[in-house]
Amino acid sequence: MMAELMLSSWETIARRTFMMSQGTCSDAEYQRMVREKTEAAMLSGLALTRGAGAAAVMGPWRSRSVANSKRLRKKKG
Repeated sequence: MMAELMLSSWETIARRTFMMSQGTCSDAEYQRMVREKTEAAMLSGLALTRGAGAAAVMGPWRSRSVANSKRLRKKKG
């Protein structure tokens, strides 16, 4: 899980950084960045307060990161 999170995060960061450097990062993408991190932090915090395991705590971050890397990969071909 951690390896998948790390790789998909790196890919997402690289693709978004490229979009920003090219001036093609939309307002919607910037808003998505903030919203997804807020939601993942909230869900991770709830999992922590319930005493859930590492998978439940890291799951929201992993699922969003994997989804973003797939979505952004399709966007750029």
